[in-house]
Amino acid sequence: MSHLIDTLAYTGQTPWHGLGNILPPQQSLDIWLNAAGMDWTIEQSDVMFNVASDALHIRPYSGSKVLYRSDTLAPLSVVSKRYHVVQPHEVLHFYQDLVQAGGFELETAGVLKGGKKLWALARAGQNMKLNGGDTVKYYLLLATSCDGTLCTTAQFTSLRVVCNNTLQMALNDNADAIKAPHSTQFNPEQVKEALGLGLANWDLFQRNINALSQRSVSPAEAMMFFSDLINDPSDDDGNIVLSRPTKKLQELYQGAGMGSDLASAKNTAWGLVNAVTEYADHHRRARSQDHRLDSAWFGQGAQLKSQALNQALTLLQ
Repeated sequence: MSHLIDTLAYTGQTPWHGLGNILPPQQSLDIWLNAAGMDWTIEQSDVMFNVASDALHIRPYSGSKVLYRSDTLAPLSVVSKRYHVVQPHEVLHFYQDLVQAGGFELETAGVLKGGKKLWALARAGQNMKLNGGDTVKYYLLLATSCDGTLCTTAQFTSLRVVCNNTLQMALNDNADAIKAPHSTQFNPEQVKEALGLGLANWDLFQRNINALSQRSVSPAEAMMFFSDLINDPSDDDGNIVLSRPTKKLQELYQGAGMGSDLASAKNTAWGLVNAVTEYADHHRRARSQDHRLDSAWFGQGAQLKSQALNQALTLLQ
């Protein structure tokens, strides 16, 4: 499978896609910028169009601007004149005071789709351990785009260590992220204030996950859970027709998934959620690892995982 994650840096454990430049812990932001392929700026220029074959007929279009990379001059997108970009260095410097104050440590950063999306992930220093040694870590993700496909987005997310599955957490207002549109200037302090950067979200997440790990699930419940999630159709006699994704989820849940045999996940609602997160992060069809990561964090994969968590929480009622 081809990939476009050609600029990525990480410290600690190798990312699930196995790509990137490894760094020792606690490196400066300048070193991170270079290793993550983020040591360039987003520049802008006028949009020009050719009204005839004669070069003298090239004219500007005042309603839009072209964004391009300063290092390669590769075009990134055409956006409106009102579009505010967030520079690669701004993504990493978002974490500067959090790292200096302690408790946060940059762990992964990189570029997606040739520079159209930029992101960084910092570990927040909080872990939880479920039955059987099932460890889940707490992270803060900041991501942005320069092609209009993603607001500048900050969200808390968790990572299950045994399988590197990711799952984002809802915030106090039930939103899953803080989003700053590109029609406004990015203000990192306002985003941090909106996030709260406290432990209330993590505490609620831990309580929910602990409860899910103790909720037993029957084989019939598991099949219905996945079938409802995928929205499998019924035949003329009213029997559910299991789709290929549902069958894969069942397979992961019943023992093929990483960590599915741990006490916290085996025959539990937490196991249902992790079958879905593994499917979205590792098995769901994607054109490249780049597109898989994009989907798992920001697209249909992220939506599927959030839906699975919310659906699993209804089993506690």
